[in-house]
Amino acid sequence: MKKTLSAFLVLGAVAMAPALAFPCTNFLITRGASSDRSTMITYAADSHVLYGELYHAPAARHPEGAMMDVVDWDSGKFLGRIPQVRETWSVVGNMNEHQVAIGETTYGGRGDLKDPKGGIDYGSLMYIALQRAKTAREAIGVMTDLVEKHGYYSSGESFSIADPKEVWIMEMIGKGPDEKGAVWVARRVPDGYVCAHANHARISVFPLDDDDECLYAKDVITFARKKGYFDGKDADFSFTEAYDPLTWAAARICETRVWSMFRRVAPSMDFKVDFVNGKTPKDVELPLWIKPDSKLGVGDVMALMRDHFEDSPLYLGKGIGAGPYELPYRWRPLVWEADGVKYLNDRSTSTQQTGFSFVTQSRKSLPGPIGGVLWFGVDDTASTVYVPMYCGIREVPHNFAVGTGSFTEFTWESAFWVFNFVSNWAYTRYKDMMVEICAVQGELEGGFLARQTDVERVALHLYKKAPELARAYLTEYSGKQAAKVVKRWRDLGQQLFVKYLDGNVRDSQGKVTHPGYPDAWYKRVIRESGDHYKMRKYPGEPEEEGH
Repeated sequence: MKKTLSAFLVLGAVAMAPALAFPCTNFLITRGASSDRSTMITYAADSHVLYGELYHAPAARHPEGAMMDVVDWDSGKFLGRIPQVRETWSVVGNMNEHQVAIGETTYGGRGDLKDPKGGIDYGSLMYIALQRAKTAREAIGVMTDLVEKHGYYSSGESFSIADPKEVWIMEMIGKGPDEKGAVWVARRVPDGYVCAHANHARISVFPLDDDDECLYAKDVITFARKKGYFDGKDADFSFTEAYDPLTWAAARICETRVWSMFRRVAPSMDFKVDFVNGKTPKDVELPLWIKPDSKLGVGDVMALMRDHFEDSPLYLGKGIGAGPYELPYRWRPLVWEADGVKYLNDRSTSTQQTGFSFVTQSRKSLPGPIGGVLWFGVDDTASTVYVPMYCGIREVPHNFAVGTGSFTEFTWESAFWVFNFVSNWAYTRYKDMMVEICAVQGELEGGFLARQTDVERVALHLYKKAPELARAYLTEYSGKQAAKVVKRWRDLGQQLFVKYLDGNVRDSQGKVTHPGYPDAWYKRVIRESGDHYKMRKYPGEPEEEGH
């Protein structure tokens, strides 16, 4: 079991805690809000030093008295050993064979509440819970019991937890070096609604007497009183105001991603862009969840993960920072300074430094190994391809597996490096190349979605004969699709490299052409440089055609 958990903990360099890092985005979709009655959660694991790969832990039985190592997901630090349970479930990425899925975003919160002696970090909480829980509620119980018994090592964290019936958002923060454990609250997202979180705690006031809708640590309010974070009535207690008070930077860099998801799924609610520049926290307060105008399919949720604030004043593909080809990204640092004044780069859901991302699909109408799909992609969400990895597969496809390449070892066998090769070349002429990238992306993902019903019909037929037959079929299917995607993407990258070599563009006949910059960019150059580049003639120089 130590070896299996270590495979998960390869992500040790993620480094999500530092202030103003603001990585990761989660969307939560309930059954009643989805077009096929599935629950869905999303996760973008964003880091400049994260190698995107797909982890796998097979189901196992363990001897009585067995122990397991716990290693911090961010730093790789050994935190200690805890008792192992007798039976653990198979886990593929962030989804187990019972269709339980977990994602996260780090909000940090009050710095004095981090416990350097804590025995469990947030990453270990997620993967241990996936190995031990059959439902979302069980996962919440596993995670909260672990921090109570062993202490919580990480800073403030928001979790998305789903099973085929329910979707929960849970927020947790430690008690500091002087007290063991953590305070937390978990709320069930009402059926028919969607929720989101993006590096800021979002649960405010919550019901105190409804275990079906809300679970919380027994001391979540009394601890806040003791620390001086709250002095009102229990009924008015807000988790986020006590443990992660909203700052202007958090509103502009974190809550904008929630705002953008909400405005896209519910345009009728008219979420104004003015909220991002509110003068007080109340001006920018968003509801914890909303009801979408129409039900969402898997493809719709994939599209939400590709948001750059399009069709809003925050759209990153405009302005000098986007360059002549409308690149919707800004290189780091996120916050920068000029002449003693601090500025920021807006942070969209889609970003260049994503290691991996996913959209999960859990359906109670199908057996666990078939009903659960982890739609998995590596690198930039805007230019990735989400490949269906069924939660019943017995092994991870080679191109996505742990050990196929590394963050310092390029190989054409690695999906991570192939997708980065394409996206980083596209950044040089983004507007033009993305047209071709999105065409192939749509072709591949559209094919997966179109074939899904037929694939699952075959899998269900096999499952009724013997569950292992279905698992073998789905393992082969996911493996073939992964290999096809990586080959197609490598071919696409080579085609784009040839077509756009040296700033030229080959036409449909392969002839090299020399298109200039967009007119708007030339006009910007003229405004900034005046006559510096203006063509002139010596006195008496004859008229000539351009060079």
